[in-house]
Amino acid sequence: MVLSSVDSRGCLVAIGGAEDKTCASDVLSAVVALAPEQKKEITVIAAASSIPNEVLPTYEQVFAQLGAERVHLLAMRARGDAEDAQSLSAVAASSVIFFTGGDQLRLTNLLGGSRLLQAIQARFMAGAVVAGTSAGAMVLATTMIYNGDAANALHKGAVNMSSGLGFVGGLIIDTHFLARGRFTRLMAAGATNPQDLGVGLDENTAVIVHPNRVLEAVGPEHVILLDSRGLVRSNIAELSAGNAVAIENMTMHALISGHGYDIDQRRYLVPDELQTKMGLGRTA
Repeated sequence: MVLSSVDSRGCLVAIGGAEDKTCASDVLSAVVALAPEQKKEITVIAAASSIPNEVLPTYEQVFAQLGAERVHLLAMRARGDAEDAQSLSAVAASSVIFFTGGDQLRLTNLLGGSRLLQAIQARFMAGAVVAGTSAGAMVLATTMIYNGDAANALHKGAVNMSSGLGFVGGLIIDTHFLARGRFTRLMAAGATNPQDLGVGLDENTAVIVHPNRVLEAVGPEHVILLDSRGLVRSNIAELSAGNAVAIENMTMHALISGHGYDIDQRRYLVPDELQTKMGLGRTA
């Protein structure tokens, strides 16, 4: 199920990985602050992780310190866990649903088509925040990168893509972006899908996707946007696998905290413009 921009009423928060996991974290604080004003219950889903019992206690502690009244921990190991009644009840009660990092294909494999995913979608449509870090951020969009060595990414077939969980369309999200030099990976994805805006998230930095499809950067580092809509030409369709890709006219923007971007208008928003846009969005 792909959620439309018109119907979606919650915020998405995509985090670039390696976020500060203390109560001083700007990024995780923003996740909690965006939750609806009613009781702040948070469900943390470690479906992407192969070591959920090591990952989950850290998030339980930090979210409790940040004001969560209750934190539900879901250590998912098999698709059957996505049908568990207690897990469904936890999501139904939560104002924030958070996906940890790990392997994004593991996450989509365990959740795709499940009752748990349907429950998360229902909460999102009702105004809950859906957030994720690293692999948990990459799955939020309709189109998802799941593999690709940055050193060879601008060669046909070097970047693998699949369907994500579909909470937002028109974006392709990559994480650990500057730390791991993933520019070429997102460029290759843009050449293949020029209708989508590439969003590269640096570590300990996030982008909020507001319901009016305005992006807002949060955290100490950068959110890099690669816009392929004005692409003049690329040879990617003509190549055999493994050959070098040429790209003409791909536009890049670098957002810092408090700056934004209108996805549909393809327009950079400085802080005053972002606040005006968000004010209009709240009254619409």
